[in-house]
Amino acid sequence: MGELSGIAIGVTAERRAGEFIAALERSGAEVRHAPTITIVPLDSDPELRAGTEAVLAAPVAFTVVTTGAGFRGWLDAAAGWGLRDRLVAALGESRIHARGPKAVGAIRGAGLRESFSAESESNAELFGALAAADIGGARVAVQLHGTPLPEHTAPLVTAGATVLQVQPYRWLSPPDVRPVHDLVDAAIAGELGALAFTSAPAAANFLALARSYGRLDELLAALRGPLVCACVGPVTAAPLEEAGVKTLQPERQRLGALVKLLVTALGSRPAE
Repeated sequence: MGELSGIAIGVTAERRAGEFIAALERSGAEVRHAPTITIVPLDSDPELRAGTEAVLAAPVAFTVVTTGAGFRGWLDAAAGWGLRDRLVAALGESRIHARGPKAVGAIRGAGLRESFSAESESNAELFGALAAADIGGARVAVQLHGTPLPEHTAPLVTAGATVLQVQPYRWLSPPDVRPVHDLVDAAIAGELGALAFTSAPAAANFLALARSYGRLDELLAALRGPLVCACVGPVTAAPLEEAGVKTLQPERQRLGALVKLLVTALGSRPAE
């Protein structure tokens, strides 16, 4: 019997879902899996290729790396198009700004070196440092992850930069939304002990699909009640927090830490 025996946890992730689910099940949880997004394959994404070619069209002065996984995915996709070496060389001539240690690891893994790393791992610190630099007239390559960040990229344009956005992690709603509807129903019916989110797009689209299903208000009422909403970090939590839902977040933004948090938060509860 594990610490989470008798407790049902909803998981909305697509990427690395198997690893996350296996860890929860080892702790005894009953996992209900309903991916709320489907990720567009990188090597067949025409928007990513077009963005890469735009970056290569002329020298870039600054590069912004928001996620390690996204940066590695971008380079892998570029390799499939025969552009990786050119891309690494071009980015190596720029000043690279990273959002925390995972982004730094991916940058160094490609043989590059960052000029700045955000200690808080926040986009606010990352883009704030860039906006404070002399970016007027500069070409700036921004690697996004999951969703555009107009609140951070628009000030760069206002400061006179040409911003080239590439999005290696692009998503769509799942082709079959019935599992998501079932998860919404389960949350409203009080059948879940927790919902776990590992990306902001998954959290945002969970709410969007509940709205289109006609049960958003009921879902939000459940999420604001005894149901635990656990998120891997503050970026993931933002769509829920903005909707008035309080979330739990581990100190370290890692899947293993999220599992431990769920064990701590739910493990002492009696099974129903």
